[in-house]
Amino acid sequence: MNSKNAFLFTFKWILICVLIGVFSGSVSAFFLVSLEWVTPFREHNIWIIWLLPMGGLAIGLLYHYYGKEVVKGNNILLEEYEKPQKTIPLKMAPMVLIGTLITHLFGGSAGREGTAVQMGGAIADQLKNVFNLNNSDRKTLIILGISAGFTSVFGTPLAGALFALEVLYFSKISFKSVIFSFLVAYVAYFTVEFWQVKHTHYHIPIVPQMTIINFGWIIIIGILFGLTSMLFSRTTHFWGRLFSKTIQYAPLRPFVGGIILAVAIYFIGTTKYIGLGIPTIVESFSTQNASYDFLLKILFTGFTLGAGFKGGEVTPLFFIGATLGSALSIYVPLPIALLAGMGFVAVFSGATHTPIACTIMGMELFGIESGVFIGIACVVAYFSSGSIGIYHSQIVKGAKHRLYQRIKRQNLEDF
Repeated sequence: MNSKNAFLFTFKWILICVLIGVFSGSVSAFFLVSLEWVTPFREHNIWIIWLLPMGGLAIGLLYHYYGKEVVKGNNILLEEYEKPQKTIPLKMAPMVLIGTLITHLFGGSAGREGTAVQMGGAIADQLKNVFNLNNSDRKTLIILGISAGFTSVFGTPLAGALFALEVLYFSKISFKSVIFSFLVAYVAYFTVEFWQVKHTHYHIPIVPQMTIINFGWIIIIGILFGLTSMLFSRTTHFWGRLFSKTIQYAPLRPFVGGIILAVAIYFIGTTKYIGLGIPTIVESFSTQNASYDFLLKILFTGFTLGAGFKGGEVTPLFFIGATLGSALSIYVPLPIALLAGMGFVAVFSGATHTPIACTIMGMELFGIESGVFIGIACVVAYFSSGSIGIYHSQIVKGAKHRLYQRIKRQNLEDF
């Protein structure tokens, strides 16, 4: 490649990164502002939760008649990366945005990462035809869309870039994708900053020294975080299969699910376990949570998403991990904020098979001082969470894949 072609190649991809970052960041900024409106509205008008079944029906009808090809959400991005076939429809972006806002407005328990990633992926994939890109380049587009979407909604550019690379497994990713994943992440990050949309801040004030005893405690709680990741993934998949088997007409699944959720919320008498749950997450860094908080969030989120409501899994995973870590402070002699922070990212690590991105995210959110504790917890949770994560279509490679293949072969030989 001569200097002129190299310049044109670099300019083209920088332009692509800027376009994806600006558009994805702007859409995510609008999404975050919208969530800031619908959440307080719901909390000040609790009666609206009784309309959750109608909201679910609206989502179900919308996807059944207009969005069957995008109903699989994040899994479409993973599948198209592995085997590129056709451009992801742009309508995925507005549909998942509307579906997620309805879910949060009426009281479903869901996150926001899935929405931002799907919007970013759909926006990025439209540039295939604009720049006449081949399937190899299209894979890079999908990485850039995931990176921009994740970064813009959480405000963690390093983690966002690495998450996009790691969730699609490093072994099949080009050097070009790595470089531009970081570039688009920062473009998306500064776009959200330009729109003056703020992200939630967390703080770990005390980080003890690493000792053999503390190392042992991290291993123990890391295993617990990994098992919790497994429970969340399997619970979500269980409810999805149950609704698919028992209710043939897809739009009725979130309608029926909405009825059950509304009644359940009424009887438990609190809205703590619906929506994003950010106030509870923040509180867990300073106040010990009840031992059942994380279990109820698993139940409510798994049921909400399994019934067909829209939204992400990651913020609920933050809730689950942070509240579990906080609850463990009664038994584990480590600072409560550090335990909550480790759980925050370690449960996410196990559920998405992305320990590197989660470690970096922890350092971006909580400070580099806690990096060793967080890194060990994320790796242990990763190996302890089983081979099934929150994304059906994710391909698990690397050390974890080899470990579970070895275990499977050993079980067959023993049998």
